[in-house]
Amino acid sequence: MIDNKLKDFLNKKVDEYNQPFFIVPDPISIPHLFSKKQDIEIAGFFAAIFAWGNRTTIINKSKELMQLMDNAPHQFCLTATEKDLKKLLHFKHRTFNPTDLYYFIAFFQYHYSSNHSLETAFTKSMKPGDENIENALNGFYNYFFSLEHVPKRTLKHIASPAKKATCKRLSMYLRWMVRNDNKGVDFGLWKNISPSQLVIPLDLHVARVARHFGLLKRKQTDWLATLEITKAIKTLNKNDPSKYDFALFALGVLEKF
Repeated sequence: MIDNKLKDFLNKKVDEYNQPFFIVPDPISIPHLFSKKQDIEIAGFFAAIFAWGNRTTIINKSKELMQLMDNAPHQFCLTATEKDLKKLLHFKHRTFNPTDLYYFIAFFQYHYSSNHSLETAFTKSMKPGDENIENALNGFYNYFFSLEHVPKRTLKHIASPAKKATCKRLSMYLRWMVRNDNKGVDFGLWKNISPSQLVIPLDLHVARVARHFGLLKRKQTDWLATLEITKAIKTLNKNDPSKYDFALFALGVLEKF
């Protein structure tokens, strides 16, 4: 049980950081460059997948990719010609290279040719009564890599609970797309996944803070740890647990708690 002192402290941190000023130095600033739903989805997806390491670098590389896509990622993915794709030949972010990028674009072209939103890529494997997004994430992984000729190297860029990963970046992306509290940070575009089903995006920084406060006992930082910390956080707010990502991330990364 989380005591009232810790509850008040975490709620205070959520309120402190869940504000528009949070957007500019964070990767969520990339989808905020767009107004079209599909552009927000694609830009946000790339920004989330790129989100490891220095935040300034993540933002700069995401902006570079958006510019290469003519700042119209949905249209680019649907209609890119061989000449258009050649512009991407030298794009690289850490271990993400053009081979990976071409597959991502091929997937988006395939998906958006018959779907209005990327939300259906996650909800197609969900079941009534799902407590969390585990089925959504596993289903998305299988669907994402269902095209022919998947580059083996690209598999590492999409995580899944079935592989025991924390799925931090996808969980963060779903927070962006699903949460809607009118604070101006998260988008709340998707309505078929409930905020109550979201999990805490768990990385080493958040895990360190969580263990400090007794929210996480598990030694491994894996999917089971994600579920453990989310269960603990749900005692604070069962309907919107992932809002505490603002507090835990800020304490771990920004305040170096």
